[in-house]
Amino acid sequence: MYSIIVVPPPTTEDEPARTQYRLAPGERLAFGRSVPESGLRIGHDGVSRRAGEIAAHGTFWTLSNLSAHQTYVVENPEGAGEHIKVAPGRLDAPVPFEFSRIVLPAAGDLLPVEVWAPRHDYLREEDGTDGEPTAPAFSVDRTKRYFAVLAALCEPRLRGSPHAPLPTTDQVVERLRPAWPAASRTSVQWNIDYLAVKLRLKPGPETAEPGPRLNGKKESLVSLALRFDLVREDDLVVLAAPSGRALR
Repeated sequence: MYSIIVVPPPTTEDEPARTQYRLAPGERLAFGRSVPESGLRIGHDGVSRRAGEIAAHGTFWTLSNLSAHQTYVVENPEGAGEHIKVAPGRLDAPVPFEFSRIVLPAAGDLLPVEVWAPRHDYLREEDGTDGEPTAPAFSVDRTKRYFAVLAALCEPRLRGSPHAPLPTTDQVVERLRPAWPAASRTSVQWNIDYLAVKLRLKPGPETAEPGPRLNGKKESLVSLALRFDLVREDDLVVLAAPSGRALR
């Protein structure tokens, strides 16, 4: 049974039908400019002769960076900027993403190698456990207006590039109009300030010490929300006008 599928960088010759390499648990795939016939050859002068090696395991895979000087980045295209870095010489770095993109810097080009891993297994929640439930790390109500504001801020990075610029306050207002016709710059900014306190990025007004001014407030909110999955792509439905229900 295959564990992972590796798709090499696109080329003008084989773009319509890119070759796939299927690895079973325990198998390894070398890649680089000059590798054995069984390996993945990447014909680019900026790629090391022995650039690296991918190893398949049962529920994950590892990446070895065999280059002498170049760091590799493994991106999670579904994680809104989530990535790991594999330093030169690092062996068997575990990669936790189900769908990954290895980015190989190559003399001014960035070559993507896609890796599709098996779906992850998760512990099933048991019913009838004793004791008090654990308090949530972040308490958010997805029916409230502040969550819609947070979703609108996160939307560009969830739908597009992980480095997409954040929307301006005016753009957030316009995006919220279908579900919140009365949205305004003042109300959106109030909810942004409220989120900064609610998610503990700044102290509340009742504290004796107001603390330093929070610069890059929107960037901090989006970074926290995406890092801990407070907003997922499925949550963007709150930005559409719901039938028979309005944001409170």
